[in-house]
Amino acid sequence: MSDDADPRGRLVPALAVTVLFAVMALAATSAEFDAEAAGFPADASVVHNLGYALFDLGEYGVATIPSEGFLAAFLIVAVALDVAVDGAVYLAKREEDGSIIAAVGQAFTDGGRDGGER
Repeated sequence: MSDDADPRGRLVPALAVTVLFAVMALAATSAEFDAEAAGFPADASVVHNLGYALFDLGEYGVATIPSEGFLAAFLIVAVALDVAVDGAVYLAKREEDGSIIAAVGQAFTDGGRDGGER
């Protein structure tokens, strides 16, 4: 008999999820926030300041907000997305008879013809 048929096997995970939800709901509802929201000046551009930090132009007085923290997050996300795309391309390759075939097939090749005829 499988464990799925036994309702006692699901009781502990169900209780754990319920307790975790209750703790997170309690934390979210009891959190106190300041009445005045912190933010950036209305005329400040986060994108421009990120570019200034990327090219280290803050010393020239053009940056209006400190954005080095944004720069670190931006670069980490960029590397993670690059790794994801590289992994997707690697996984999209197929193998036939021990040789790797490109994911796009013969779209960018001459179709495997011998010689250079067109």
